[in-house]
Amino acid sequence: MLDFTSDISGDAPSPAPEPTPADDQALLDAYSHAVIGVTSRVGPAVVRVETGPKVRSARERGGLGSGIVISPDGLVLTNSHVVGSSKEIRLRDTEGFVTDAHVLGVDPDTDLALLRADGARDLRYASLGNSKSLRRGQLVVAIGNPLGFESTVTAGVVSALGRSIRSVSGRTIEDVIQTDAALNPGNSGGPLVSSAAEVIGINTAIISGAQGICFAVASNTAQFVLSEIIRHGYVRRAFIGVAGQTAPIPRRHAVVAGVDNTMGALLAQIEPDSPAAKAGLLPGDVVIKLDGVEINGVDDLIRALDRDRIGRTLAMDVLRMGRLRGIDIHPVERKPAARE
Repeated sequence: MLDFTSDISGDAPSPAPEPTPADDQALLDAYSHAVIGVTSRVGPAVVRVETGPKVRSARERGGLGSGIVISPDGLVLTNSHVVGSSKEIRLRDTEGFVTDAHVLGVDPDTDLALLRADGARDLRYASLGNSKSLRRGQLVVAIGNPLGFESTVTAGVVSALGRSIRSVSGRTIEDVIQTDAALNPGNSGGPLVSSAAEVIGINTAIISGAQGICFAVASNTAQFVLSEIIRHGYVRRAFIGVAGQTAPIPRRHAVVAGVDNTMGALLAQIEPDSPAAKAGLLPGDVVIKLDGVEINGVDDLIRALDRDRIGRTLAMDVLRMGRLRGIDIHPVERKPAARE
């Protein structure tokens, strides 16, 4: 006969109970409900942006992208590279309604454009959220028209914050959101949405050949560009009339000049009659400080030339032939970007 009695004394503690497995179905449902809720609230505000002639010939090709309606009277945010130089733009909503649109303003430096729907009012729209409140790992949803497939929804997480990428104009776009929500051509200009159904980014770029690395211009940047275009028709920035590149500063020059910079903005060209030419800047000068801001490369110089420095006389420190020189420069307002 088998003995089922225990040899363990009554004083020994009983073994801990097995942990109850998590309810995977409940977790999956919570995730699904979040994505479904975001899609139902923001999806109707996503439009397809078509450019080019309605009747296309073999020689005339149009473009295709996405956009997000941000006001009931027909303001639409998209990418500047989506609208390009096209004179004919149409918006198609999720119900198939098509309306013509025109460009209110473009900002190639951030790859953003603002459109106005011509014949539509009382549109479904979405709200811009605060991208500064984002956290890595946070759930995000991308909605757009990848490869022409309308109203496609993909989900992922915020992979990184505060990235910088190069825009088509060559200027660096700051504070870019990196995500793994799948994007493809046609998603450009569509919204990146938080679980609170707020637009926290405008999808803008994919690194060719990369897997799961996608980018969106932060909503706070979009809000700034939006307000500037509505107020001025373009984004105001300062201009001094130079072309340059980031270059290392020889250690001996830094020691002689008494500066800590290891890199600076090396000026390669000076435009005639520009603020830089009038201030006496020369090709070969290395800018290391502007208006009290340390300059460690050409991106720092571009970043410092914002609208707050238009029309002011600024102190600039440059290295010329290894010697430190102080120069006063008076930036002017940069001309609006032309749609080529």
